[in-house]
Amino acid sequence: MSKVHRTPDARFADIPGYPFDPRYHILKDGLRLHYVDEGPQGGTPVLMLHGEPSWSFLYRKMIGPVVEAGYRVLAPDLIGFGKSDKPTSKSEFTYQRHVAWMREWFEAMGLNNVILVCQDWGSLIGLRLVAAMPERFAAVVLSNGGLPAGQEPPPAFAKWRAFAKMSPVFPIGGIIQRATTTDLPDSVVQAYNAPYDTRASKAAARIFPALVPLGDNVEVPAQLEAWQVLEKFEKPFTCCFSDRDPITRGGFTPFQERIPGAKHDLHRTLHGGHFIQEDDPEGFVGAILDTAKLAGV
Repeated sequence: MSKVHRTPDARFADIPGYPFDPRYHILKDGLRLHYVDEGPQGGTPVLMLHGEPSWSFLYRKMIGPVVEAGYRVLAPDLIGFGKSDKPTSKSEFTYQRHVAWMREWFEAMGLNNVILVCQDWGSLIGLRLVAAMPERFAAVVLSNGGLPAGQEPPPAFAKWRAFAKMSPVFPIGGIIQRATTTDLPDSVVQAYNAPYDTRASKAAARIFPALVPLGDNVEVPAQLEAWQVLEKFEKPFTCCFSDRDPITRGGFTPFQERIPGAKHDLHRTLHGGHFIQEDDPEGFVGAILDTAKLAGV
């Protein structure tokens, strides 16, 4: 593996609203993966997977309420993001490798009966885990994400992909702000910037949009295989997309039409932009707890 960057701990010294003790797992290839692990160890695991270009900080408003409801919340940082190690070469990042990294951590944690909570790239990775190990998941709660398999990119996404590739600057905190409807305090914007203290540390954030399997992409066959499993997934699957996200608008339709476990009346519309964890965390938490109740966990 090429050079790996590890963000200095001092960059995270003043993160607001994120009081969680850091925990680390060393993957087989030596990369250090950071995760939050809060709540009773014997509680039903709720796995919160972030996307691009955020990190587990995104879920800070949701972790506490779900823990207070009696669940164990795990929120890892994808490799290349947050407090996890960051390979500095874009070529180190592939969709398949990200799934493999997260699966290795998941299995090392010994997780079972899991409620997956996912958004953005958290869904692209998380739903592949569900398809690979459906017996280890009790339910899924999906917001503003998908599992694309060769479709043409929506115009808003095509613009985002071009920006990520070509823009001379890539202000991650500012990108998060523009994709929310909430006016984020400067301290929060800076918290999203905190993991990236060098230009090279943004390699994953830069390359992720190009890895989404839209159009002719090497991962399309694996996506289609995953869909075949999901089309047999009978455990609760809830969609709670937002009302003002131009990238994923209407993206809940294939899930509600094709997944047996989505044949229920818990689906809802949340209020805000793409990063709904900032705009409507209460609504997202409500969807999680209602889905958990339906799943009997």
